[in-house]
Amino acid sequence: MKKNDLLPVPTALPTVSADTLTASAAQAVRDILDEAASANTVRSYTSALRYWAAWYHGRFGQPLALPVPDAAVVQFVVDHLVRRSKTGSTWELPAALDGHLVAAGFKQRPGALKLSTIVHRVAVLSAVHRLKKATNPCESVTVRHLLSRARRAAAKRGERPAKKTAITRNAFDALVATCDDSLQGVRDRALLYFAFASGGRRRSEVAEANLSDLKQVGPHDYVYRLERSKTEQAGATATSTPDKPVVGVAGEALATWLARSGLVEGALFRRLWKNRMGPPLSPAAVASVVQKRARLAGLDGHFAGHSLRSGFVTEGGRQGVALAALMAMTNHRSVASVIGYFQAGGVADNPAARLLDAPVRK
Repeated sequence: MKKNDLLPVPTALPTVSADTLTASAAQAVRDILDEAASANTVRSYTSALRYWAAWYHGRFGQPLALPVPDAAVVQFVVDHLVRRSKTGSTWELPAALDGHLVAAGFKQRPGALKLSTIVHRVAVLSAVHRLKKATNPCESVTVRHLLSRARRAAAKRGERPAKKTAITRNAFDALVATCDDSLQGVRDRALLYFAFASGGRRRSEVAEANLSDLKQVGPHDYVYRLERSKTEQAGATATSTPDKPVVGVAGEALATWLARSGLVEGALFRRLWKNRMGPPLSPAAVASVVQKRARLAGLDGHFAGHSLRSGFVTEGGRQGVALAALMAMTNHRSVASVIGYFQAGGVADNPAARLLDAPVRK
């Protein structure tokens, strides 16, 4: 890439409203919606495309249009990717443009972006080009090689993706112990048990849980039918296992919540307004319940809604549950995406780690 391939930064950044900046991405968002993406995916794509449009307009002084030149994608990467130089850490995003993006609400704070954020935004732009059947700059040799080297450099610096702390059995028991007998405590206890015991449900799946999909099969035993999930947007398939058991202590916690709340239809987990039932919890509120209980329990770690999902698989590996059985509960479709948690759960029980404990054979 030559310097002349890139347009100079405008000396006076144009004042453009967010609506104007997002107009060029509107059709792409509609295409994504038409493909029945989840609400979380749509929000994520919309946010990424808004940023692309704002950055592109500020960097080159013209609206974002497809196909985007290869050189512009390379410029996006080097503008936002931190790298080491003789003078310390640096990146290429001009300070004036950086400040404009922050002031307009497109960035949370000035400075470089995380590598994972850059990769995600390039992936979104790539998806839009594929949907529009346009020449895809993100698949160019230059862009792919640059991102590959960026990952390698980040690994050499010791940077790793920030994973949420898995909530395994001991941590889970500590969370549940913070739930008292108030209506909120009863709700939170049932929510934690439901999310964990039914297969490590995603926070969006907990928020969308509905009583119409819950069937009682015993005094305190239930089966929850998960019709849709992140990996099955169109509903359960012939190869999936949509019925998720909520039994034992988890079933008892759920039965107590249903009895105390008086709920007979609609969302399973609701907001509480001075002991009154409110609207359904949002996915963010589900994560807040996990984080609040972790703080009350005095646990150290980076907790979120995903902590229950990763904890379910990790604890399953620790207890020797077959990977296939765990995947039937979690609805993971790829072994690669779940094997890390599974192996981490059973790592201490690996017999190869005890070679020096065995008596020496003569």
